[in-house]
Amino acid sequence: MRFTDRALRALTPKRQRYEVWEDNGKGLGLRISPSGRKSFIFMYRYAGKTRRMTLGVFAPPPDGLTLADAHLKHAEARKLLIRGIDPGAADVEARRALRDAPTVSDLAAEYLERWAKPHKRSWAEDQRILEKDILPAWHNRKAKDITRRDVITLLDRIVDRGAPIVANRTLAVIRKMYNFGVQRDIVPTTPCTRIPMPAQERRRDRVLSADEIRAFWHGLDQANLARGTRLALRLQLATAQRTGEIVRASWEEFDLRHGWWTIPAERSKNGLPHRVPLSRCSLAILAAARSLSDQSPFVFPSPRLVRRDGTMAIRPIAPAALTRAVARNLDHFGGTHFTPHDLRRTAASMIASLGTRRTVLKMILNHVDNDVTAIYDRHSYDQEKRMALDAWGERLEEIVR
Repeated sequence: MRFTDRALRALTPKRQRYEVWEDNGKGLGLRISPSGRKSFIFMYRYAGKTRRMTLGVFAPPPDGLTLADAHLKHAEARKLLIRGIDPGAADVEARRALRDAPTVSDLAAEYLERWAKPHKRSWAEDQRILEKDILPAWHNRKAKDITRRDVITLLDRIVDRGAPIVANRTLAVIRKMYNFGVQRDIVPTTPCTRIPMPAQERRRDRVLSADEIRAFWHGLDQANLARGTRLALRLQLATAQRTGEIVRASWEEFDLRHGWWTIPAERSKNGLPHRVPLSRCSLAILAAARSLSDQSPFVFPSPRLVRRDGTMAIRPIAPAALTRAVARNLDHFGGTHFTPHDLRRTAASMIASLGTRRTVLKMILNHVDNDVTAIYDRHSYDQEKRMALDAWGERLEEIVR
């Protein structure tokens, strides 16, 4: 019969399944089942045997095929047959590959285990971003099917809820995850090509004044915070070290008798061990922390205990918890916005104002020195660092007294 949309729609089901064939259609037919379901089929010969393959259901897209779609699929199948390939077997393999293709959840899990956890100290933040916005939107979708438009739409939703910087961080995680997927042959391409950061980020230069330091220090006592969180924030201001290094510190890193904190290479940002002199102010904070940590190996254990197999395991405070703690209690600190990292910048600025040389300040902050001279300079600067941090400790005590 002559295949037209109208003619095919007019075909009615019978008690038994039956087939009709297109005139000169070279094997293209339509199967009508007793239920009324209509499917395009292709009958052909391969290796001396007659075979059939189903091209798809005759139904409006995206659930089915139009007659024009069926003609295209039929033509593609005949091209394979001309090249000596069984189109039915190729179709079965393509369907199997589609069924078994990794989902976004699969890609995310492999990214976290194979790359983020071994290479990033901040892998937990990547996991949080994935679970917050990416996986709820895409978790069951095939990773290879995510498009640039999908990424842009997701980022727009985050920006529209008033979180443009979060959108930047989300794009960074998607880009890193898909680059990993391409390298591991999990996906053929990345959907992040030529997608700019959703928001322009300005370099932060927030430094607290002496009055703001005093308001922060004493405001901690009235803030709705666990005592360990208060002490962690004070220690960051006193030592000028990074938030992640503060909250994940363990007691085995400290020599309280001689006043040293050695941050191991695996926890320092530049991958080198870092010795931090402890001022009288810092030692007083650590003494208070010791009375709170009980048997915990961590200086600042989380007040939340995680149950594992019926036992209680202790974990350190999460870096993000300090950021949230400050944001929730700004009214107690004078109302002006700042972050825990601004405490580190404030301490560094105060140390510099006391006459500390920039080289020594770099050593205190554990910044990488790319100067050629630094390759030959193997002086530890321990004495200079101690003098600078002791002077800052005394100045801090004066400010808050």
